Amino acid sequence: MAQAKKIAFYAVIIFVAYTIIHSPARSAELVQVGFEGISDAAKSVGEFMTQLIK
Repeated sequence: MAQAKKIAFYAVIIFVAYTIIHSPARSAELVQVGFEGISDAAKSVGEFMTQLIK
């Protein structure tokens, strides 16, 4: 089972590297979308906490 996890991990790493090399602009867009999502979620949590305090 541990061997299968190791193989799957390396397959994902190879896929990510291939994607970045093959289409760096698209990869950058996906990373940007991910960080925007995290940022929006953090802002929403902060707003929620602020409303709880009021």
